[in-house]
Amino acid sequence: MAEKIKFTINGQLRVIEVDPEMMLIDVIRDVLNLTGTKRGCDNATCGTCVVVMNGKAIKSCNTPVKKAENSQIITVEGLAQGMELHPIQKSIAESGAVQCGFCTPGIIMEMYGLLENNPEANEQEISNALNKHLCRCTGYEPIRDGALMAQKLIQDRKTV
Repeated sequence: MAEKIKFTINGQLRVIEVDPEMMLIDVIRDVLNLTGTKRGCDNATCGTCVVVMNGKAIKSCNTPVKKAENSQIITVEGLAQGMELHPIQKSIAESGAVQCGFCTPGIIMEMYGLLENNPEANEQEISNALNKHLCRCTGYEPIRDGALMAQKLIQDRKTV
């Protein structure tokens, strides 16, 4: 039975009528047509579906949309400011961390959630966050390098 669910996504208030047990990834991709969030394993293992909800990185493939009621959600589409990439997006690209790109949106959102809450995260905390993601192309080193580069850009941006 459909219910009205209200949340803000990428700064835009949305009220949708859906089955409250529908997974958040399905709402994001199929109802809202925001396809930057990727569907991977559908069992919360690979991390391709990560979005940030209320400041925390979550896996949208195992989160019922009813848990998003009155939440603030950010997807990878919500990071750039016009044509200006977010420092995490820019750093991941510049570090060569993008190969096929399928896992990249989830990794970017994981790093966004981490660095927004803990801009001083150490390398171990960054590695722990990245360990939640499967990537078959990069060997993880460029991803870690990109995360560290992003951290420095974010810190520099806050001191300006």
